[in-house]
Amino acid sequence: MEIILLERVRKLGQIGDIVTVKNGYARNFLLPQKKALRSTKANLAFFETQRAEIETRNLEAKTEAEAVSNKLEGVSAIIIRQAGESGNLYGSVSARDIAAALGEQDLKVARTQVIMDHAIKYLGIYTIQIKLHAEVFSTIEINIARSAEEAEMQAQGLDAKAAEEDLDVSVEDYFENEEDSEAAIAAEHEGDESEETVTEDVVAEEAEEEKSE
Repeated sequence: MEIILLERVRKLGQIGDIVTVKNGYARNFLLPQKKALRSTKANLAFFETQRAEIETRNLEAKTEAEAVSNKLEGVSAIIIRQAGESGNLYGSVSARDIAAALGEQDLKVARTQVIMDHAIKYLGIYTIQIKLHAEVFSTIEINIARSAEEAEMQAQGLDAKAAEEDLDVSVEDYFENEEDSEAAIAAEHEGDESEETVTEDVVAEEAEEEKSE
């Protein structure tokens, strides 16, 4: 189908371009979304009379999108989900969930603006692209975890299981100052030395008894 573009469409063209696309793409997306008109003499004439207004509206929409893009810069959102030990989610995360998570931060993004090839099915941190306008895109970070604590560890690049293993407590952790800690360690070593001395004395006594026999 031959159409007239009413806005810039990626990989197709700019406002006013006449391009040929598949019928389904035009009928199911471009025409209903008012991104294009069928290329007819009547529509061409109408477009020329409205061209200046269409370009002005597009510029305003682009400016608004750029303002939202600035707000989204560096934004990350946490989504808490239940998951198995291997990290697979019991319920996947969709574009709707991401839009809702941004909404909680007073960032209004429609689910249709969240670009995803498929739903997310595992814990982790994901980079998601947001399409705010035909010419304006923004990138955000989504942190999917089982708890806020796990999300924090993921943000720091730590593995939750490994972090638990790092919680081994040393003798120093039981004392408030370094002197007490050093004293405890020294006492521990003294105990080891006295035990070795006792062992040596026992061996000497046994040897003496064998000689006397």
